[in-house]
Amino acid sequence: MARKVGIYTRISRDDEGEALGVARQRQDCERLADLRTWQPVKVYEDNDVSAFKRNVVREEFELMLKDLRAGLIDGVVAYDLDRLARQPRDLERLIEIFDDRPRLEFATVTNDVNLGTADGRTMARIMVAFANKSSHDTSRRIKRKHLELAQQGKSNGGPAPYGWQKEDRNKVDPEAARHIRAAQKEVLTGVRIGTIRTRWQEEGLGNPRAGTKRMAHHHVEHILTNPRLVGYRTYHGEILHGEEGKPVRGEWETINTPEEWEAVCAAIAERKQNKAGQTLARKYLLSGIARCGLCKNKIRGQVNARWKPGSKGAQYTYQCSGVNGGCGKVGRVGEPVDRLIARLVLQEQREKAATTAVPTKERWPKEEELESLLLDIAQLIEAEKAKTITVSTLLQLLPDKERERDALKLERARFYKEQKQAEAKGNTADLTEAEFFNLPIERQREIVLHSLTAVIVHPAGRGKRKFDPDLIDPVWH
Repeated sequence: MARKVGIYTRISRDDEGEALGVARQRQDCERLADLRTWQPVKVYEDNDVSAFKRNVVREEFELMLKDLRAGLIDGVVAYDLDRLARQPRDLERLIEIFDDRPRLEFATVTNDVNLGTADGRTMARIMVAFANKSSHDTSRRIKRKHLELAQQGKSNGGPAPYGWQKEDRNKVDPEAARHIRAAQKEVLTGVRIGTIRTRWQEEGLGNPRAGTKRMAHHHVEHILTNPRLVGYRTYHGEILHGEEGKPVRGEWETINTPEEWEAVCAAIAERKQNKAGQTLARKYLLSGIARCGLCKNKIRGQVNARWKPGSKGAQYTYQCSGVNGGCGKVGRVGEPVDRLIARLVLQEQREKAATTAVPTKERWPKEEELESLLLDIAQLIEAEKAKTITVSTLLQLLPDKERERDALKLERARFYKEQKQAEAKGNTADLTEAEFFNLPIERQREIVLHSLTAVIVHPAGRGKRKFDPDLIDPVWH
């Protein structure tokens, strides 16, 4: 009976995605199996998958090892040994199986190595060691090339990031840039990344990966804080700095100014650090803002499960809940309360806007101090290179200056964050009621909390169904 063998094919890169390389390997392996009178029963194909990178799992390779151990196949045919393994540990796993099952078959198209013999295993180990070194050398050359490109401010390969044209990754896509700036402005006004992600997903924005059902939170966050937005060149995820300590500038068009970008990054970083101040996402305008007129406990919004589109009943209510420690005696239909508070808040902010001057844009007052400090650091490093100071002297002087630099950069980011937040939040005076309710719920709540500390909902009394605005008592700042 013919021996049943598996054919293993692999190629590291398939930029076109047509799998032509693995198809050629399969044809050559099938011809070799015919010459050996073996019967190919399964093809294990890892297309566009590296065998050198340690963090890459080759699913078909793992399945082949599992089938070999289980006795489902009697051997393996590959085009070349380096298609099977470029890491010695992967080869050793394969050799262990041949140790346990001495009658297994093994053959490659390009050379005659038999894993069933001691000499064949020794030769295989030597060949894989050389293949591993070759991969290391290639990786080192590629990394050096990418570093050189980064230092020159040139773009790397790959598809254009969201915000730039697919045909020319150095030119801004005006429509995508508009969506990025709008989302950044929302972040500064308190809108959550999750809200932006949901809307982008519905509108097909952000270049989501093909086949994904849900855009990742970190994907949207990266788009809004990408150093590329302001022209900074990155290398391995970090901003690359030149000899003078300044960020290396790329050759592409920018979407943000440094001040805008720093403000958004600071706002998002502050949100992550301020865990004590985190709140759950709210569905209703006055959840946690409204309080019971009797027990003064916070009132929560509650959905009406029986409500359907077109029905006359309330979609949601505000209810003092006994479950959360309240008296449970005060409740109110939600929509009229929200409309009343929105009208009062917008009116109050229009009146304030008429008497308050619009804040002007200012430069951070310590900009020259930071520039001078960066120059000092660059001169110290240059002095050590020129051997005018020792490494020991450099390491004594550098840490204090680096700490001072980092503190100033943090102070600058906070300054521009507060400035850009004030600009983003300061344009509510001209909002209509309809425009207000079209904003994300986080933004609506931010506008309300800018004017109010709470809303007291007084009991309406038995049998009263008509909405009485006098029973809703806003508490102003």
